[in-house]
Amino acid sequence: MEIKTVGVAGTLESSDIQIMISAGQNGIEVDLDSEVAKSYGDQIKRVITETLNKFGITNAKVKATDKGALDCVIAARTLAAAQRATETTDQPRLEVLQ
Repeated sequence: MEIKTVGVAGTLESSDIQIMISAGQNGIEVDLDSEVAKSYGDQIKRVITETLNKFGITNAKVKATDKGALDCVIAARTLAAAQRATETTDQPRLEVLQ
């Protein structure tokens, strides 16, 4: 799926994550800012990457600012940002979250 614009979802509130997705050319590149990156950084990146792959995005730059979000929140925010970036918000693909 082609990224047409920058897509952003989430907040910087506690227990949330802000995801910003833009076009990329070298696979999925995740720039993670999180206080728990040492313990959970690999898992956060895995959830983002798997969600984008299920959505059909194989090349993207992702800036993620985590404030302690659970995996389900990370996946939901990633999907919302991906739909905004691909301009497909009118075609929800909620099966990606399963």
